[in-house]
Amino acid sequence: MKEVVGISINDMGRVYYFDPNGFELKKNVTVIVETDQGYQFGKVVREKFAINLHDLKSPLKQVIRISTKDDYHKHLKNLKEAKTALVKCQKLADEKNLQMKIMDASYTFDRDKLIFRFLADNRVDFRELAKELASIYKVRIELRQIGVRDKAKEVGGCGLCGQKLCCSRFLKDLDAVSINMAKNQNLSLNPSKINGVCGRLLCCLKYEDEEYKECRHGMKKIGDKVKTEFGEGKIIGLEILKQQYKVDVEDHGIIMVDREACK
Repeated sequence: MKEVVGISINDMGRVYYFDPNGFELKKNVTVIVETDQGYQFGKVVREKFAINLHDLKSPLKQVIRISTKDDYHKHLKNLKEAKTALVKCQKLADEKNLQMKIMDASYTFDRDKLIFRFLADNRVDFRELAKELASIYKVRIELRQIGVRDKAKEVGGCGLCGQKLCCSRFLKDLDAVSINMAKNQNLSLNPSKINGVCGRLLCCLKYEDEEYKECRHGMKKIGDKVKTEFGEGKIIGLEILKQQYKVDVEDHGIIMVDREACK
């Protein structure tokens, strides 16, 4: 087990875990941290707690220091100049007829790198754009293509449930969602029922997947023949959480039968 602290690099970003490095860090304290991109300005969103090292998805890096007033002003300057760079980048992309929408721009805290995230339907050859941006801003340039799920997270909206999108409300990690999760829950595979506003599978399909897999384990499949107290019939539907089968029994019609009552 290792003590870590949860830190958000930006307001819409996921939570990253860092070694607190001996600092007592309360929620909402701003800090300077070491990342793969260089030093970054972040905010504590989860106070110190213990975690199994095997649960970490990447090597643990450290909190460098609690931010100072000068650090905060430098951070604000980086944000302001990154917004200007975003406008410039989009203008250059349009001039070069690159089919890309620049979603945001950000400097690393030490201004060693300027990162642009963009949305595009296809792969984009942005090498010339990157060279021109580097000549203007005199820093390393990174252009990173993002997906439609990331766009939905930032734009926001309401889901099929009528609630604000999970990804823009509380879901920090956009984990992979597979069609098998919908199948495990016996859902209609109609895209209008299982796709979110981003056009991808609903993130919430993952929430109860483990429970459904456990409940479904050992259950018979639709189309199997079973014996009931009313005679032999064919399974035409499943009620997974109730542990029941919908069975079509000749001369008795469709009946609901408990799993244990079927042979």
